[in-house]
Amino acid sequence: MNHDASLSAPPRRARRIVLLGLAILGIASAAFVVRRPLMMSAPMCMAGRWHGCFDTFNGVVLMTLVALPLAALVVWALARRRRAAGVTSAWRMSLAEVGMVHGTVPFIWMTMMPGPGAGIVPARVSLVPLRDLVTMGTGQIVGNLLIFAALGFFAPMRFAALASVPRILALGAGCSVLVETAQYVLRLDRVSSVDDVLVNATGAALAAMASRRWWRTTAEAPSDQPRRAPAPAG
Repeated sequence: MNHDASLSAPPRRARRIVLLGLAILGIASAAFVVRRPLMMSAPMCMAGRWHGCFDTFNGVVLMTLVALPLAALVVWALARRRRAAGVTSAWRMSLAEVGMVHGTVPFIWMTMMPGPGAGIVPARVSLVPLRDLVTMGTGQIVGNLLIFAALGFFAPMRFAALASVPRILALGAGCSVLVETAQYVLRLDRVSSVDDVLVNATGAALAAMASRRWWRTTAEAPSDQPRRAPAPAG
């Protein structure tokens, strides 16, 4: 039995290295593609200016990428603390928690950015399903799919109660309704559309399906508690 475990360890370690390499490659490729628009916001962000950095899409994306090393450091610190306490799946839990926050907050921030007529034009609502979807551009659809993608990807890995595509779909829809309601109440010069809710929830569900192999089932989901030492025999 120990021999089988030792044989399975190298492939598992190699798979983790490959996944980490693919993640780094994907981030580097995305940064290369958007390097020009990001560099337009770099001077304002480096100077700590709100206007031109935190109130633009490019500025928020740039600061999200810059904060990646800090997010990785937080994952490492949380995982190390949990492993010292004997918590099972310390790395998975820590990565899921940081990933949910770091991958969701920037998109919500961009979604809540006011338009030029914020506070002036009346709030607008579209409750007819699929009416706005046919007028959305490709970029807008992709952006809506990504808003709660990190939440859908990592939440089932962290919380066993959410390890279900329908539950993640409902979670994405509920969070999207809150965002659309906030846009309407704050009069941000944005259309609160039911199609946005549908696309956002779909993105969360698709991301959850992508992480299905790492989900914790209810039977094997460990709690965030130290492992108990085995009772002495006899």
